[in-house]
Amino acid sequence: MTTARPAPDRQKMLQDLDRLSTLLDSKFRVPGTSIRFGLDGILGLIPGVGDLVTAGPAAYLLYRGYQMGARKRTMTKMAVNAGIDLTVGAIPVVGDLFDVFFKANRRNVALLRRELERDDPQVRGV
Repeated sequence: MTTARPAPDRQKMLQDLDRLSTLLDSKFRVPGTSIRFGLDGILGLIPGVGDLVTAGPAAYLLYRGYQMGARKRTMTKMAVNAGIDLTVGAIPVVGDLFDVFFKANRRNVALLRRELERDDPQVRGV
């Protein structure tokens, strides 16, 4: 049984998730480079707390993916990405650099977008 929503709802939700993932992973740019980072990378600098705080929005992305009708396979990939981000991100210094380059939230929105496009061509171009 699927929990998929109609296309207009899915499109709006996907746009909102895209904005959230951009804020978390790639909103800012290191001047003079193409390196982008977001709140995930900034908050990850706070030992112990930062990575747990950013786990909330990552869990929200997973919840929304479920609500939008993503298959178990896609949900599993999204959960693995979030888990890797949380686990490696908790390592001082190395984890902070990892957060900047791995961009788990952007990856998860891309996975969700591909999943929704597969099921509903109207979602394309969101």
